[in-house]
Amino acid sequence: MTKTVSLEVCANSLASALAAQQGGAIRVELCENLSEAGTTPSFGQIAVARKLLHIKLYVLIRPRAGDFLFNENEMDIILTDIENCGKIGCDGVVIGALQPDGSIDKVNTAKMVEVAHRYNMGVTFHRAFDICADYSQALEDIIELGCERILTSGGKTTAIEGAATIAHLVEQAAGRIVIMAGSGVNEQNVKDLVHFTGVTEVHTSAKVRNTSRMQYHNDHIMMGNAFHDLYTFESTDPEKVKLIIERANALE
Repeated sequence: MTKTVSLEVCANSLASALAAQQGGAIRVELCENLSEAGTTPSFGQIAVARKLLHIKLYVLIRPRAGDFLFNENEMDIILTDIENCGKIGCDGVVIGALQPDGSIDKVNTAKMVEVAHRYNMGVTFHRAFDICADYSQALEDIIELGCERILTSGGKTTAIEGAATIAHLVEQAAGRIVIMAGSGVNEQNVKDLVHFTGVTEVHTSAKVRNTSRMQYHNDHIMMGNAFHDLYTFESTDPEKVKLIIERANALE
C-alpha cells in the first residue's frame, strides 16, 4: 500500500504560514531570517499564528545565525522560548545543538526535549544534523533523546544532492523516527526525491518573490546588506504548496 507523503512548510512569516495552510500542508515550521538558515520568530508572530492556524504549528528555536554550539546564556534563551511556545499551545518545536567535535550535544538537547515534552510538544531535530561528523551515530543519539523527526538534506546543500544519504538514513531509522527531506525541494524535483529516498515527509518554503505595494521608492538608500531589496519580499505561495503535494504523491 502506497504511503501518503506529507508536506511541512518552512514559513518565514504569518502570511506564509496561512498560505501553507491554504495549500494543504500538514504542518508549519515558523521561523524568521531564512537567508541566515532561520532564527526564532517574534512572540507576536508565534501567538497570532497559533490563533489563526488549524494545522500543526512547530516553531524554530534558534537564537542566532551561525553554528549550533550554544553557551549558557544562549541556552537560557532557548529554554525560555520553548517554554513560551508550550504555554500558548504550539504543537512542537524545532531544535538542535552540537558539540565542538561535531557530535550531538546530548546534554543540552535533552534539556530542550524535556521542556518541550513537559508541554506535550513534539520535537524535530533540525539541519544541525547535516553538519554532524557522524550521521549514523547522530541518528541513534537523536532517537535516544526522544525526538520524533530529523530534518535533513543528507549533509549536502540540497536534498537532491544528499538523496543517497537520506535513503540510508531512512533505512537505518527503520520507522523509529521520521526522516524528513528538506532544502531545495520544489515541484520539479520532489517526485524523484520521494521515489529515490523513501521519505514520507518533505519540507519546503514553496516561496515566490513579491513586489511591494509602495508607490514611492527611495533609490538612494540601502538597509542591511547590499543584497537586500526594500521593495520586494518572499513568501509562501499556496499554489506551489498544492503542486508540491500533488507531485510528491504522484503514482508512477
